[in-house]
Amino acid sequence: MPMKLFDEIPRERPTTPLLDSFDHPAALRAMNDKQLAQLADELRAYLLYSVGVSGGHFGAGLGVVELSVALHHAFNTPQDRLVWDVGHQAYPHKILTGRRETMLSIRQHSGLAAFPRRAESEYDTFGVGHSSTSISAALGMALAAKAQGNKRRVCAIIGDGALTAGMAFEALAHAGHVNANLLVVLNDNEMSISENVGGMATYLARVLSSKPYLKIREESKKVLSHLPGALELARRTEEHMKGMVSPATLFEEMGFNYVGPIDGHDLETLTDTLENLRDLDGPQFLHIKTVKGKGFLPAEADQIGYHAITKLEKPSTTVNASTVNKPVVKSVAKKKYCNVFSDWLCDMAAADSRLMGITPAMREGSDLIRFSKAYPERYFDVAIAEQHAVTLAAGMACEGMKPVVAIYSTFLQRGYDQLIHDVAVQNLDVTFAIDRAGLVGEDGPTHHGSMDLSFLRCVPGLVILAPADEAECRAMLSAAYHYPGPAAVRYPRGTGPGVEIPAHLEPMTIGQAEVRRQASSDGVRIALLAFGSMNSAAADVAERLNATHINMRSIKPLDRDAVLHAADEHELLVTLEENVIAGGAGSAVNELLHAEGVQVEVLNLGLPDAFVEHGTPAQLLTDCQLDIEGIERAIRARLP
Repeated sequence: MPMKLFDEIPRERPTTPLLDSFDHPAALRAMNDKQLAQLADELRAYLLYSVGVSGGHFGAGLGVVELSVALHHAFNTPQDRLVWDVGHQAYPHKILTGRRETMLSIRQHSGLAAFPRRAESEYDTFGVGHSSTSISAALGMALAAKAQGNKRRVCAIIGDGALTAGMAFEALAHAGHVNANLLVVLNDNEMSISENVGGMATYLARVLSSKPYLKIREESKKVLSHLPGALELARRTEEHMKGMVSPATLFEEMGFNYVGPIDGHDLETLTDTLENLRDLDGPQFLHIKTVKGKGFLPAEADQIGYHAITKLEKPSTTVNASTVNKPVVKSVAKKKYCNVFSDWLCDMAAADSRLMGITPAMREGSDLIRFSKAYPERYFDVAIAEQHAVTLAAGMACEGMKPVVAIYSTFLQRGYDQLIHDVAVQNLDVTFAIDRAGLVGEDGPTHHGSMDLSFLRCVPGLVILAPADEAECRAMLSAAYHYPGPAAVRYPRGTGPGVEIPAHLEPMTIGQAEVRRQASSDGVRIALLAFGSMNSAAADVAERLNATHINMRSIKPLDRDAVLHAADEHELLVTLEENVIAGGAGSAVNELLHAEGVQVEVLNLGLPDAFVEHGTPAQLLTDCQLDIEGIERAIRARLP
């Protein structure tokens, strides 16, 4: 039965009778091959429709429609454990496991999470968001099952990009060492680690995973073990036979029985192979080849562009009479902070041949696209390997180069030891451009950059800057770049207030705050000490409360004189930051005042001591009482 192909996203809910007939995957385990193929077509259609309504990731999900159906057909979920890596590919899994209708709320405030989440469903066996964790988690589950005498099966599903991380290989090595009953499915949809799937590879996959073959293999070992050298010869013969058609050697050497590569869109082959592998003891490795965006022709043609989409706007059927016959005025699009970084990086690279750009697989997200084309010899995408990215930069700095590491706040957490041990301890000249600082929105708690000020501020010798606008971001990047040691500029996702950005590369003075508004002498004198993105709200609150507004700019070092002067002239200091309060910028102000023996009322406002859920940034700031009204309320509640 040929796969149904789509060339546009359905605007109306598609007809999906088979998919609608069940809410739990146990029902599909009774389906025959024809029904499973129909189910896959319906699942792909509904996935397209639901993401069109909600927005979100769908390229990876389209690529694993057949795999999702085959896994839930072959495994007795949720008793058997499926562990999805990252979660971009888990949308079909969510649809098949009782969340079909609620998929329309995914990534929205109070709706389904963007990634698998244990609290959301018993079928989500492990919460994810960062990549390359699935094999470690699945191995832990397999070893726990063994210790408990439980016969449940465990399967980790990991993408080829996630397999570039060292953590995944650490887990593979350990699984082979302990001979765990674990199946790892490699969803190979982008990186060329094998030849294209052919008939011979598919045939051999079925043979190599079949019970008769495995039985003969084990019996042969027993017989050949009595003949000198015969067992080793047989092993090498089998190894080289596999090596001719698949990249088996690496995984076999790590202790896995390697099967594949097979066509990940051939549902019948997938189902047969998974059923064969499911009950085998020891580490099993299934390599499947898929196409990201499979079945949706525009996504197949542009896999990067269709990694995720925004929700489709419903066409308007009404006409606003006030706009008829009026000229259209095009608004000038504000630059995102990552675009400001991109322009700065290219300009600084033109001015300084020592600059080297490094990213852990975030070329598009951090906007290194133009730099990668203009300076290919100075651009390094190290794949999903944040630890390596940081130490690579350290090595470059040792030899007099000027590395700039472009990294998301949430992913810098993964390279924290390297930042301390390999960069800061040696006081190496590395610049960190930290994107997505603060609340990022719909991707939720695994992706919010809510803790970087806290975990960076305690690192000796590290300069930390946070811009209030686009112009400051450019000037701070220059300041961090010219600072002869480790320095970081943290900036939020999306656009800033829209100020004019200078073309020059003049650095900002590190550790110097800026008074943006001075309070009059009427009433209780309040000073707002705002850090980074909170300056926009602080400006409005300062007007409402007749308060002083200070743009602090630098978290480390603090502008000591500005803080002490504010404490001397005001009755209440209010610190504002888009970071957790614990250990953040406000804590730095508290520590300074305490060290100086200054007595003044201080109110620290920031993100709460909790993991913030998903939603639009504006909704989440309101939830955290960090919008204009929330800040004003908190301050008024503190006033006498």
